[in-house]
Amino acid sequence: MDKKQGLRENWIQFSLLVLINGFVGGMVGMERTILPDIAEHEFNIAANSAILSFIVVFGITKAITNYFTGVLSDRYGRKALLILGWIIALPIPFILMYASHWYGIVFSNILLGINQGLAWSSTVVMKIDLVGKKDRGLAMGLNESAGYLAVGVTAFITGYIASNFGLRPYPFFIGVGFSFLGLFLSLIFVKDTRQLVDAEKINTSQNVQKNIFWETTWKDRNLGSITQAGMVNNLNDGMVWGILPVILASNGFNLLQIGKLVAVYPLVWGFGQLFMGKLSDHINKKVLLFWGMLIQGFALLLMAYVNDFMHFACLLFILGLGTAAVYPTFLAAISDHVHPVQRARSIGVFRLWRDLGYAIGALLTGFVADILNIEGSVILIAGLTLLSSLIIKIRMN
Repeated sequence: MDKKQGLRENWIQFSLLVLINGFVGGMVGMERTILPDIAEHEFNIAANSAILSFIVVFGITKAITNYFTGVLSDRYGRKALLILGWIIALPIPFILMYASHWYGIVFSNILLGINQGLAWSSTVVMKIDLVGKKDRGLAMGLNESAGYLAVGVTAFITGYIASNFGLRPYPFFIGVGFSFLGLFLSLIFVKDTRQLVDAEKINTSQNVQKNIFWETTWKDRNLGSITQAGMVNNLNDGMVWGILPVILASNGFNLLQIGKLVAVYPLVWGFGQLFMGKLSDHINKKVLLFWGMLIQGFALLLMAYVNDFMHFACLLFILGLGTAAVYPTFLAAISDHVHPVQRARSIGVFRLWRDLGYAIGALLTGFVADILNIEGSVILIAGLTLLSSLIIKIRMN
């Protein structure tokens, strides 16, 4: 690895990290289509709030791990935490295959949250270290694109396998390959990137913040606006993850059709980030964040009123575009507004709140769906997403 920042100078390491992050995304994708069906058909869990328990524990665990990854990566190195993330991933597919109680599934999602917090956060920070300021948006677009394309492709593959060979164990074999390949590549070929920050901090115009946790959480107008939008984005993603398969099943779609529709959103999200990430290097990031959240909100709102396959497909396509506009832009914008020595910690704080959105979204969605109905929970989440876009419009500089 070159000791100079830049995508061209570090393209080999950068490409390796893109591939590894694809495996990280695949670990989430393998359960995205079929876990609600497993809950209902194998464990006889009917309440929406109970089914969504696996997303709640995943979101909370990933959020907390994100924070500590940001804090510890400067002390122990990015590579060490990436390797630890893959070690923790190894038992996950086996638990999903053979768990005899729903608590086993929930426990596997605690491990998955730790894996995602360590591995995904590490690859994010390492790529930002490698490319420098000029190509940050492109770097995040490529990183998040690889992760979420893997989510979408794996969600489709596991749905196809489940529809032909059953819900367990065959759909989870793919996770065994992801975890072992991710660990092998991280151990043998990945190089740490901490030394690149030392050169960057000499040329920065950003000041060191006194309390980076509270500045990133809300106090700073820009950082706080980005953070709340990140949390609401994952809040609505948590709802889509847990409730969308239930909505589609209630409309009479079979498992293969559900797999196709569930895959549309992360696939568009994944491909779209290739363009949106680069676009964020050239236009005002506030514009992309505002319009991305606004588009998401309207797509979700309309989803409560449709029941046709093509209508769902179109709305999920639009939802994916909105998410693609904001997801790489979040991380690039956070990096623009913090001193390089505080970047890993600020990203960790942002990802703490962003991924708590999974848990909040799953809890809100489950409780509202049980008390009122599923459509009511979708409308609530859509309203919160539209409100988030207004906060960006009014508060962010």
